[in-house]
Amino acid sequence: MDLDSIRQRLADEITELETTSASSAASRSSVTLDQQSVGRLSRMDAMQQQSMALAAEKRRQTRITRLKAALRRIDEDDFGYCVTCGDEIEDRRLDADPSTPVCGGCAGT
Repeated sequence: MDLDSIRQRLADEITELETTSASSAASRSSVTLDQQSVGRLSRMDAMQQQSMALAAEKRRQTRITRLKAALRRIDEDDFGYCVTCGDEIEDRRLDADPSTPVCGGCAGT
């Protein structure tokens, strides 16, 4: 297992997610409730869009947390071992998602 390439893959994804988060900040801002500038249906649509943007941001932040945890496991020489049972995580699982913290058995797959 090439930890340097995995570390780079994790760092690249973190950078991409943080860039997306920064560029989508405006879509998560408060919806203006000015009756003169926007009609009721337009406000409802804007509120729905804001809600979806907030949910997407929450998923991005959860993913970033998971990626950073994987980087910490690399630094602490715990990478590739299940955080639940301590067994080695299957290479195919790590290839699919290097941030996975558990083996297939503990994940229920």
